[in-house]
Amino acid sequence: MSSPQKTCLIIGAGDGLGGAIARAFAAEGLAVCLTRRARHMAELEALADDIRKDGGTAHAFGVDARNEEEMTALFDRIENEIGPLDVVVFNIGANVRFGVTETTSRVYTKVWEMAAFAGFLTGREAARVMTPRGRGTILFTGASASLRGREGFSAFAGAKHSLRALAQSMARELGPKGIHVGHIVIDGLIDGVFARENFPDLSARIERGEVLMPADIAPNFVWLWKQPRTAWTHEMDLRPWTESW
Repeated sequence: MSSPQKTCLIIGAGDGLGGAIARAFAAEGLAVCLTRRARHMAELEALADDIRKDGGTAHAFGVDARNEEEMTALFDRIENEIGPLDVVVFNIGANVRFGVTETTSRVYTKVWEMAAFAGFLTGREAARVMTPRGRGTILFTGASASLRGREGFSAFAGAKHSLRALAQSMARELGPKGIHVGHIVIDGLIDGVFARENFPDLSARIERGEVLMPADIAPNFVWLWKQPRTAWTHEMDLRPWTESW
């Protein structure tokens, strides 16, 4: 009897980094499960269709990653209907810019829910299904704000610092149980919707090699998943050659 197909879940799969990560794992033969809010299902289904056209296996789910019941049901459904989760990637960004006096409690709470609380729910549910098997990989996408709070990014920095602390705590708890937890700091501007909407000179920056390209970032997630347990990397950072430390 053949073994069930390994499965990858990506929480926050859009047309940028999340989509690139999905394509990279699909190319490795994993069934990829893609999630975004229900209102983005058309775009998500289009991404899944493209992956299937390239010969991969993809499933799209409209899920609010901040909703505990929806997240628990999602993990149960994937495990029961698609296959055992071998790797889970949390990739929700929630990058916004407001001066601290213009940052309302609603803005701060929403950013925290999206970038930190949803990460906790993702990590907890991944640990729940992986721990009995004694194997699995859980990866969190971080940012420059995971390490340093810049002016105008109080909400984003608070959430990303929280996510990094979560990853560190989970790594210490789950590593001895056979589960690899990694945190990837993306230190620089990533080509995608946010960059296109906020940087008029994006094309020139890309031409100069100053922008992180999703297709170049994604193989690092696969590399972390493939690492032997004798030499696991917990945290890695990626930046373009012009980015200051």
